[in-house]
Amino acid sequence: MNSLELAHSVVKVVEEKMGSSILLLDLVRISTLADYYVIVTAGGERHLRALARAVTNLGEYKRKTGMRDLDQQVESGWVLVDLGEVIVHLFVGQQREKFGLEKLWSSGKVLLRVQ
Repeated sequence: MNSLELAHSVVKVVEEKMGSSILLLDLVRISTLADYYVIVTAGGERHLRALARAVTNLGEYKRKTGMRDLDQQVESGWVLVDLGEVIVHLFVGQQREKFGLEKLWSSGKVLLRVQ
């Protein structure tokens, strides 16, 4: 699975788990950190935890991604899941606004936006 296919798989999983305001950004020519960012809003801490677990359980990536500090991340309202070329940012609403990743990476190409 290439990085774009992985990013779309992440989008599908978070959609199935009722994540909202899903944004898929193409950062291939912009960032050395990752090719794609997936940014998602959760309805609360329990929802944030469920989304993080669903993303980390994606097939071949299940063993590669560790979520040892999941509880601490959930308490902060921002969970970051690093899947290599795809980085997933899961937020509780107010934290997403506070950190403003969409503005920070505004030069990235929006590939998908699901409200």
